[in-house]
Amino acid sequence: MAAWLRDEPTPEWTRRPRAKDDLRARAVALRQGGATVPEIAAALSISKSTAYLWVRHLPLDETSEQAQRRRSEHSRRVSETRWEPLRKKRDADRAAINDDQAAWVDELSDREVRLLGAVAYWCEGTKAKPWQPNRCRVTFINSDPGLIRLFLRFLESWGEDRQVLRYRISIHESADAEAAGRWWAEEVGVPFEIFRRPTLKTHNPSTVRHNVGDPYRGCLVVDVPESRTLYWKIEGLMGGIAAAMRSIEEVRM
Repeated sequence: MAAWLRDEPTPEWTRRPRAKDDLRARAVALRQGGATVPEIAAALSISKSTAYLWVRHLPLDETSEQAQRRRSEHSRRVSETRWEPLRKKRDADRAAINDDQAAWVDELSDREVRLLGAVAYWCEGTKAKPWQPNRCRVTFINSDPGLIRLFLRFLESWGEDRQVLRYRISIHESADAEAAGRWWAEEVGVPFEIFRRPTLKTHNPSTVRHNVGDPYRGCLVVDVPESRTLYWKIEGLMGGIAAAMRSIEEVRM
């Protein structure tokens, strides 16, 4: 009987499936999808040598650009894994320091607001030029809502009413100027209807800009009418600050 069956193939129904046949089929499918041996090993929780044996008959068919992208992606994942704990610690340290310093500020007196507001204006506001020394008008522009609120409180400390100030936004023409204007109006607590026509910056497609999308709301321009005397006051505050700094330096010397 055995001699008669020697050359006959074993019937398929008598074969017992091997435990790793399913894993091997998945490995082949991953390889056909472009996965590397290390990626297959990691995905299936098998050794790299086993993964190689299962897919060595299926070499990756990729161009030099594809290979470069694959290597770059692998390097990126390795770098992220390596540095993620340090990034988390850095972010936690930053948040803790931010909270500590914010708590230190506490309440601001009118004197502090005036000093801070004067410095902010001298950095970001319009100033009289040597060729126009008597053109003294208070106009402030900035994209930071916190700095805008500081400046408005600074103005209010001098008795200015934010409802009678003149507002307009300066924004790229590719953005939604009306939506940005309404956002700023709500931010500073005045009706959007009192805003003046926006200043639109010409869009240059060749310029790579990162301040795009929904978070981009341009800059708010705050203009104070009949503000020559207020300008002189700011000018005087800055002169006093400069004199105080000179006195400190002289004491240290």
